[in-house]
Amino acid sequence: MSAYLDTARRVIRTEAEGLALLADGLGDSFDRAVETILAARGRVVVSGMGKSGHVGRKIAATLASTGTPAQFVHPAEASHGDLGMVTQGDVALVLSNSGETPELADLIAHTRRFQIPLIGVAGRAQSTLLRQADVALVLPQAPEACGTGIVPTTSTTMTIALGDALAVALMEHRQFTPEHFRTFHPGGKLGAKLSKVADLMHRDMPLVAETAPMAEALLTISQKSFGVTGVTDAAGRLTGIITDGDLRRHMQGLLDHSAAEVMTRNPRTIGPDQLAEAALAEMQARRITCLFVVTPEGMPAGLIHIHDFLRTGLV
Repeated sequence: MSAYLDTARRVIRTEAEGLALLADGLGDSFDRAVETILAARGRVVVSGMGKSGHVGRKIAATLASTGTPAQFVHPAEASHGDLGMVTQGDVALVLSNSGETPELADLIAHTRRFQIPLIGVAGRAQSTLLRQADVALVLPQAPEACGTGIVPTTSTTMTIALGDALAVALMEHRQFTPEHFRTFHPGGKLGAKLSKVADLMHRDMPLVAETAPMAEALLTISQKSFGVTGVTDAAGRLTGIITDGDLRRHMQGLLDHSAAEVMTRNPRTIGPDQLAEAALAEMQARRITCLFVVTPEGMPAGLIHIHDFLRTGLV
């Protein structure tokens, strides 16, 4: 094993031990922190300096994306006007490993002056931050992974994990669903995965009646450019689909047939409220390129094509 691998494994194990200490040390103060945030009418204002600031930005982003309104306020900028962002109804979540970061003084004083609940996270129970805080979350005394004790490593990992624990506890209490999550993540691959079929489907579908002659069905297939057409009964329910495979099987005398005589009955379909990812999984499993979307009553509502997933980045 190389020296580099030896170092990497030592760092990871040291930080993992710190996380275990953090988990074992959580108590009533964590419950009070969650309840304080739930009681707030405004936002969670997260703040920290240096590495704690970088961690704070991540925690604020995680809270905001999981149903807890949050924003990061830089403590130095707070002293030069940004304290106006911290208002009554908010709750402050302030991070400092030492608990003595001087740049936090004005923000802490502001929360005390205007009775804004303050949740402090620090590594020393008797630090200025935790003595002033309404709720004190104490990080356990765990060695930094750098070996010298001067580089924030284990301490920042524990703080991130504590922020994740708060976010998930709040999320579960609010019964935050994938649909809620999608609201805050509409873009990119994640947004596509959480999209519903109805968000991606084409409502202008190729459809013909069962009684339609195949000349009409071929024209519909050509006009809509999906390579298929759906077939409906007299009540408008989807009863079949005509694909290129159906055309090949009935090549002899094709134009002498009706759509009902050529179609494949009871085609695979999907509901509009299902996740788009479920539609993709069905297409891949069946090796097909499109699915008709139908209502619970069997009425065609749209069509979703494999190209829609390519367009949105899901595949």
